[in-house]
Amino acid sequence: MGERPGAPTAPPLVLVTDADSRVIDPARAYHLGRDPTSEIVLDDPRVSWHHAILRATDGHWLLEDVGSTNGTYDHGRRIDHEDVGPGTRLRFGDPADGPAAAFTGLPDPAPARSPVPAPARTPVLDDLPGAPERPSLVAPQVSGTFRRPSAVLRLPGHTVRIGRSPDNDLVLDDLLVSRHHAELRELPGGGHEIVDLNSHNGTYLNGRPVRRSPVGPADIVGIGHRALCLADGRLVEYTDTGEISLDVQHLVVRVGPDHRVLLDDVGFPLAEKALLAVAGPSGAGKSTLLNALTGLRPADRGTVLYDGRDLYRDYAELRRRIGLVPQDDILHTQLTVRRALSYAAELRFPGDTDPRERAARVREVIHELGLDARADQVIASLSGGQRKRVSVALELLTKPSLLFLDEPTSGLDPGMERSVMRMLRGLADDGRTVVVVTHSVLSLNVCDRLLVLAPGGRTAYYGPPGEALEFFGFDEWPEAFEAFENEDHAAWQQRFLASPQYARYVAAEAVPAPYPRAAREPEPGRVPPSHEPAPHEPAPHVPAAPALGREKPQGWFSQLGTLVRRYTAVLAADRLFLTIMVVLPFVIGLMCRAMAGSRLAPDNAVNCLLTLCIGGLLTGAANSVRELVKERAIYRRERVVGLSRSAYLVSKVVVLGAVTVAQAAVLTVVGLAGVDLSFAVPTGVVMPQLPELIIAVALLAFSAMMLGLVVSALVDKEEATMPLLVLLSVVQIVFSGLMLKLHGVPGLEQFAWLIPSRWGLAAMARTVELHGIFPNAITADPMFRHQRSGWLLSMAVLPALSVLYGLVVLALLRRHEPSIMRR
Repeated sequence: MGERPGAPTAPPLVLVTDADSRVIDPARAYHLGRDPTSEIVLDDPRVSWHHAILRATDGHWLLEDVGSTNGTYDHGRRIDHEDVGPGTRLRFGDPADGPAAAFTGLPDPAPARSPVPAPARTPVLDDLPGAPERPSLVAPQVSGTFRRPSAVLRLPGHTVRIGRSPDNDLVLDDLLVSRHHAELRELPGGGHEIVDLNSHNGTYLNGRPVRRSPVGPADIVGIGHRALCLADGRLVEYTDTGEISLDVQHLVVRVGPDHRVLLDDVGFPLAEKALLAVAGPSGAGKSTLLNALTGLRPADRGTVLYDGRDLYRDYAELRRRIGLVPQDDILHTQLTVRRALSYAAELRFPGDTDPRERAARVREVIHELGLDARADQVIASLSGGQRKRVSVALELLTKPSLLFLDEPTSGLDPGMERSVMRMLRGLADDGRTVVVVTHSVLSLNVCDRLLVLAPGGRTAYYGPPGEALEFFGFDEWPEAFEAFENEDHAAWQQRFLASPQYARYVAAEAVPAPYPRAAREPEPGRVPPSHEPAPHEPAPHVPAAPALGREKPQGWFSQLGTLVRRYTAVLAADRLFLTIMVVLPFVIGLMCRAMAGSRLAPDNAVNCLLTLCIGGLLTGAANSVRELVKERAIYRRERVVGLSRSAYLVSKVVVLGAVTVAQAAVLTVVGLAGVDLSFAVPTGVVMPQLPELIIAVALLAFSAMMLGLVVSALVDKEEATMPLLVLLSVVQIVFSGLMLKLHGVPGLEQFAWLIPSRWGLAAMARTVELHGIFPNAITADPMFRHQRSGWLLSMAVLPALSVLYGLVVLALLRRHEPSIMRR
């Protein structure tokens, strides 16, 4: 199956089979047969495992039968070898109704594109003489279903610049495409290479992100919603318009050391513009299936075909064509609809997108979802159904072809539930494939297909919703779900596999496995079978880890700027949080002031410094302890579509850090401004005493804020943050050095080095010379001495601890990301 040496010796052809079509390259040899690893798969029992070979030789194409059992036929005549070209039509396995293959030439190219207008006529493969009558055709490298090329273009020169701007040679009107996205360059020795121009969403070759790579006739260049192929000096362009099929084959998911099965051989085909509902009792594996279909948690076995392309293999490219609306809100509900969508558009579209283009797209999705009257309303004030529409609007910004929703009607009244389901019906009718996981059965009649999962992740039914209850033998859905609990789950699966519904809606509509692409290594994870499998035996295929983009969806600083502005707007819109931020440092500062009076003295110094320490700890940790866990659903979704983990964390640190440092400064000034601090020493260690105390409290509060982020990234539920905040505060106070003797106590002293309060309070104590005020073991701590080196050490350790906590947060954020992002 490797490449043949030498230059191509025959013109490229289009090979059209009963399943699909493809452009075949004369530099390759093609194996035809039932073997799923063949370049051309003929999925018919009459076709041999290795049936024939197609190759170019001596200026023409030759097909050779390699000893097949049932033969190859040309107009009813069995052949051993045959010259083929445009107009040739062969059958395999049976001269009358065996699988057919027709050969056609490529269409005439359209004129090279001018900088702005598209060609007057878009040539399509349907125009070719001898093509079978089908709604549309495709080269299977691009899709496993029949598709029309959007254009066939003659290459205008040595370099073709591709992008969204009108000054490109190939203009792609797609907001996922950068203004100057990539260049297709002719190599000096012949051939071409694709070069990414630091694009926003990346350039892909055969589903993998590339910066620079050679391109052959059998390769696919993916840019935005376009796929580009080279053929005979021409560039064939395919556009993903949204009307795509989904074919799920033999998905198996296991978890835990005991390999407990969550999905058991689930498979089904779903046509274009279809709405599928996934239902079943609790624990049936609905969410597990959703994660497998979206690629967030790939199945351990099986294949998900996105319009004929292996989703797991090409996930890096295809992930931006998949929309996912989880149960939780994926927008900041403190913002208005328009503002929230605008920030999301900034993160998902290229940084060089004109703000007017982004605003226009936001207006489009608001209008499409019927939210015009709510566009400037705060999301938190919307009804449940309207909020779900806003979440859908967010996903529609990038025009996904495949849209998944997890329990979108949960918690809605029946009227609102029906409204949401009718909205999804409309989205499918407009040219998308929609899959909705639901626990409700009230609006199943608006769906095209229904998948019912029995406990254990087994398929109990797949087909039209109207036939489901009759299939189960019940009049009401509660009775059917109750039966799942009382009967053998495996029996439901076997009953469905033997049913007419399986034969009609699964077996008859399923498409063959995708062709392995030419000019590339064998598909990772696929084990070539050593025997011919049984009819229902799943292909031994383990999904390969996708090469997720090292590409940056935006410049790091550009992402950071958007995130900082968005987070600032979110905090500014949260009036309760603002009130607490303003009031808290004043209250604690006034308490400190009441203790200090007009002069800090030996009898009140310890209590005053401890109050400042507690105030700094509480303000910092309370600011951050909820901020990551409450945004977990938003972070997980944005991470999949290209959010930088470090930019996300730094945006939190910048905004919360500024707030925390300001609070610490207010706290210290309110507590000690005008107070005589020179009861032991006349001045601070390196500067006046009050500025030293402000710096110490600010750094202590900042490190406590970073520790709060660690807690927020560690927990799974927001409710768990408050108990941990109390625990951390108690630990910090005890190990600050004023509540417990630490110096010279093995174990305790070393543990206290990791506690921010130990260093923050030590810095404050050095400023006022707390050492030796009282003849006891605590105030005699050497870390309380009025020493320049010790104060500077404390000032260095606190930022170092903050950096350490930041690294821990990054690791914990990774743990909460979808598994596909951690490979």
